[in-house]
Amino acid sequence: MSTPMTAAEIQSWFDASPFIRFLGLRCVQADPEAGKLVVTMAMHSDLERGAGSPQFHGGAVASLIDTAGTFALIMGSRAPVPTINFRVDYLRPSSGLLTAEATVRRAGKTVGVVDVDVLDEQKRLTVVGRGCFGIPAA
Repeated sequence: MSTPMTAAEIQSWFDASPFIRFLGLRCVQADPEAGKLVVTMAMHSDLERGAGSPQFHGGAVASLIDTAGTFALIMGSRAPVPTINFRVDYLRPSSGLLTAEATVRRAGKTVGVVDVDVLDEQKRLTVVGRGCFGIPAA
């Protein structure tokens, strides 16, 4: 059994990924016992839906969900987990600083399921996602 990852360790993995670094993701809370991970993403012009728009492109938000879901499982095992599939439901346009709250629903022998709620700066739910990820053989 490996020692669970801290938020600082997860952030170092984020910083080592050119794409995640480009998105500007920050790991602000990691609770492996509860299966919860909190990640933020701030708006910058390269993530806009349209030039001059204050709204995130949906692909950037989907990447936030995929990354938060992946690392919610990785933090407990330190082992990479490939994405099998994930679903994103956009409830309203997203802007400003987004907070993704990932909750592990199940970490089975071969598949893990994670739900991710994305909130805006006003704490409004803007996007929901669910991901299925492959669990590496022990």
